[in-house]
Formats: sequence, C-alpha cells, structure tokens
Amino acid sequence: MVPLLLVLLLILILFGAGFAVEALWWIAIAVLVLWLLGFLVRPGGGGGRWYRW
Repeated sequence: MVPLLLVLLLILILFGAGFAVEALWWIAIAVLVLWLLGFLVRPGGGGGRWYRW
C-alpha cells in the first residue's frame, strides 16, 4: 500500500511541476513580446523607450 501511495504522490508532484513549467513558459513568452514591443514603440519626441528600465 505504501509503495502505491508513493508512486501516486510522485505522479502528482511531476504533474504539478509540468503544469508550473508550462505556465512559466507562457509568462516568459508574454514578457518577451512586451520587451520586443518596447523597442518598436517609441514615445513622441523623447527618443527613449516607453518603459523606464
């Protein structure tokens, strides 16, 4: 019974980690798109980027 519970626990941990990694990939892609837009979108007359950093 204990080995079965350990295997189920391992499956749950791996499933949760896989979901978290996939969510982090989507967040990273969104940040990359915003960062690239920062190079394309320039404020009028300022010559800098639209974000402060």
